[in-house]
Amino acid sequence: MSSKPLVVFTPSGKRGYFEKGTSILQIARQLGVDLDSVCGGRGICSKCQITPSYGEFPKHGVTVSADALSEWNKVEERYNDKRGLAKGRRLGCQACVQGDVVIDVPAESQVHKQVIRKDASVRPVKMNPATRLFYVEVAEPDMHEPSGDLERLKKALKEQWGIGDVELDFFQLNKLQKTLRQGNWAVTVAIFKDHTATRSSIVEIWPGLYEKGIYGLAIDLGSTTIAAHLTDLKSGEVLKSAGLMNPQIRFGEDLMSRVSYSMMNPGGDKEMTKIVREAINSLAEQLTAEAAIEKKSLVEVVFVCNPVMHHLLLGIDPVELGQAPFALASSNSIEVSASDLDLSNMNSSGRCYILPCIAGHVGADAAAVALSEEPNKSEDLVLVVDVGTNAEILLGNKSKVLACSSPTGPAFEGAQISSGQRAAPGAIERIEIDNNTKEPRFRVIGCNLWSDEEGFTEATRKSGITGICGSGIIEAVAELRMAGLMDESGLIGSAEATGSSRCIPEGRTYSYVIYDQSDENGPLISVSQNDIRAIQLAKSALYAGARLLMDEMKIEKVDRVVLAGAFGAHISSKHAMVLGMIPDVPLDKVQSAGNAAGTGARIALCNISSRSDIEEMVGKIEKIETAIEPKFQEHFVAANAIPHKLDSFPELSKVVNLPKVHFNIGSDNKKRRRRRKL
Repeated sequence: MSSKPLVVFTPSGKRGYFEKGTSILQIARQLGVDLDSVCGGRGICSKCQITPSYGEFPKHGVTVSADALSEWNKVEERYNDKRGLAKGRRLGCQACVQGDVVIDVPAESQVHKQVIRKDASVRPVKMNPATRLFYVEVAEPDMHEPSGDLERLKKALKEQWGIGDVELDFFQLNKLQKTLRQGNWAVTVAIFKDHTATRSSIVEIWPGLYEKGIYGLAIDLGSTTIAAHLTDLKSGEVLKSAGLMNPQIRFGEDLMSRVSYSMMNPGGDKEMTKIVREAINSLAEQLTAEAAIEKKSLVEVVFVCNPVMHHLLLGIDPVELGQAPFALASSNSIEVSASDLDLSNMNSSGRCYILPCIAGHVGADAAAVALSEEPNKSEDLVLVVDVGTNAEILLGNKSKVLACSSPTGPAFEGAQISSGQRAAPGAIERIEIDNNTKEPRFRVIGCNLWSDEEGFTEATRKSGITGICGSGIIEAVAELRMAGLMDESGLIGSAEATGSSRCIPEGRTYSYVIYDQSDENGPLISVSQNDIRAIQLAKSALYAGARLLMDEMKIEKVDRVVLAGAFGAHISSKHAMVLGMIPDVPLDKVQSAGNAAGTGARIALCNISSRSDIEEMVGKIEKIETAIEPKFQEHFVAANAIPHKLDSFPELSKVVNLPKVHFNIGSDNKKRRRRRKL
């Protein structure tokens, strides 16, 4: 155990041990963490703002005490007095490490801004929104017929539109009289109708005829990213989309780490609820500003999320989801007001609908995927896989649909990888390795050229080559296997065994170098043996979940595979199958569904009847709990091989010839191990 403090950065996951008194900015530079600074560390520019986190972090193996950083100094005090620092923020150039600490680098402090790969998929949706506009003319008050303005508004809605009794909250009631008189007794009313047809409520009232429109947000609240789509509730058109990193990452990259944080830190759940609601508010503010619409016209939000995010959004402690039997506070759909969720950058009387959860580890995001892809209407047997930090898997057809989740972890998104990073300009996202020369070529986010094409160096001069993101590491491992640089067990061979000088020793194993600018103080980007192990663990969990569903269905093969989410849109089916992430099917039977969870959210936002449809569908889906299934471990171990130890892949073998190679630890490494034993 090092006597030096451990510094862990989120969301990058990079870490290291450093001398006490070293500034966070210096540490970030040494680790290659994306932390901005233009003033040379003098505390002038404020670009290097960071947020330290305190408490127990089982995922990182640290306990962060209140004195983990040096005390607030005069430079920070001066900057705070002049410009102001957000609560909990420090300047990375001034805060120095004194003990183990977890440091979050907020999006605005990152040079290479995260690319949120959850664009709205193009999908026609039959419009039948829950919130609509109604123009009504209201009778003026009469001394001889005493009645309130609200009662006469309700009467007008009944007579002119056939709308029965409606509810009106205190906020709308407080401004009703002024609005009626301002509109000369004619108003436009936005009315939300519950999909069970049991009640209606007035969300907003405008004087006279209001024709600017009303809008809703479809939000895919993931454990890693949050994506929001601003949608016109009349046409269904997506006006703007935006996304950001889920700020809860600093409490743990995977869901169970956040549950553990809540368990071990009193009030931790409230802390995570607060910051995720603030993130949603910032997205709403950004989208309404970009679309130039007033926030009171943003009248509805539909959320899809996994069970842990579901509970933290609602302000419910997720502790029960961290232990068997993984009980949800409620698995039903939930409807609340915007004010209940502290959503201040939309209409305070607006309504929020959260899709139902399927099970304790299979959430509303999986329900949204089911709504989008409709496996319950499929003639053939389809496997739908939505991969994130937690994978949701659906298998079924017209006769039956099964569902489970599998704990894949953050490796598929570039976290816990030695050269890994989130998707941002400069990150390697595609890679090919020549089978003969063993040399790589690659593409980075923000440039359409391959690294061996003319103009690549100039085109990437601004972003640089900074690391490798999730899609890049998946393709890299698959390419290593196809090029014969790595064997079935996932072991990289030595330079002598592979014939490639890019295979370099690293401790007792070897790494494959993709890009090396270390001689010019640039990055060394490689795939290490530990990286491959992280990918093996993730893909094994995914494949084992799919096999459990296949066992339950009593089948040995599926007819087609649908890859959902950012993963599905950016990974080739060939690389996914070489890696052994998905069962063997003809490659033309592997389809990408784009952001299916986000699409499901938009369908539920635009069509009220779809809410009843998904609630009925969820009630019929059979849930399989991977955590308590004895065969999960058996499938997991067999799936560690690449592509698989036992299952054959005849369809893959038609298009890819995987070399039969086997590597041992290099002779130099064996000698080192023998010396250690003496």
